[in-house]
Amino acid sequence: MITLNDYLYSGDTVFKILKKYAHDLQESAVSNQNEVDLIHCRFLMQIMDLLEHNDFLTAQSQKIREFYKYMAKEYPYLSFAFKGRIKSLIRAEAKFNGYVVEYIYDYYEKHATYPSVVELGEKLNCFRDLIAYRIVISMPKCHVKDKKERENQEIKYLYEIANVLKDFLEERGFTAEPAGGVKKSTSELLREEVRPYYRDYITNVDPDGYRSLHITFFDNSAKCYMEMQLRTKQMDDIAEIGPANHLGYEKKQESERRRRDAIPKGECIYFDEAYERGMQLQQLELKNLDVNMFAAVNNSLINDGCGLYRGRLILPYEHLSRFQNDLID
Repeated sequence: MITLNDYLYSGDTVFKILKKYAHDLQESAVSNQNEVDLIHCRFLMQIMDLLEHNDFLTAQSQKIREFYKYMAKEYPYLSFAFKGRIKSLIRAEAKFNGYVVEYIYDYYEKHATYPSVVELGEKLNCFRDLIAYRIVISMPKCHVKDKKERENQEIKYLYEIANVLKDFLEERGFTAEPAGGVKKSTSELLREEVRPYYRDYITNVDPDGYRSLHITFFDNSAKCYMEMQLRTKQMDDIAEIGPANHLGYEKKQESERRRRDAIPKGECIYFDEAYERGMQLQQLELKNLDVNMFAAVNNSLINDGCGLYRGRLILPYEHLSRFQNDLID
């Protein structure tokens, strides 16, 4: 079985690793008539295409920067940051294999049999966040002293921004994708006409405390999907350095994938291979990797200049409140 881990010790760039891995996986898939590995190859080629042909990101970023300017004008008393990234190779690979494991397990638990390749393929055609932008807002303490009231104000403004975002970007060549009822919002702060497009992790808080608003757009110029995430600073802290951070998320995923025992080995090659690939990624010692522009002292102290593990930065914007040190009149 071919795994991404086999290519992480040669000193190659991320792009060359992707190219070799996808090529060898495709040859193996054709030879073994493994249709899920062919879907896997197409997924890897999507990432390659983003890395190789990324001129469109400049135009895309400029359009999103217009919303940044809008916010700076409309909310001069808020502090906010815009962040953008292409999903890292390791996280993308883990997510793909995690989806395979999760879907087959759930299907088996319900039907005592395995899904068809067509059904599995439909599940794996749901990646919309290879490109993602995040808006993080904060109300400076000088404006609102009380912590609880400040949090309420931030959430109010977050939904207010969410109400405007859809139409703003659609006027600039993006098309919002319906969320299909996933994490449907129950907040009265979100307008009825935009509600079907948001996955609301604020009114539907995850067990690990993760909170955010997510909306997916199709960029009609670049012909690709992107996800927008809206958070307060407190929500962002929980996601990045709190119990909902990616390290905690990976540990949770590892625990969930221990469901290996529920699926008899050898009965479903798609489950077996995806599970093994996922477990190998979980067990990586990042300090031992040899990837160009990547270094790590351990699994926490990482200098990732290539988007192998932490994603590739594409939109660094930051705006501090014009009234950062003064009360608003």
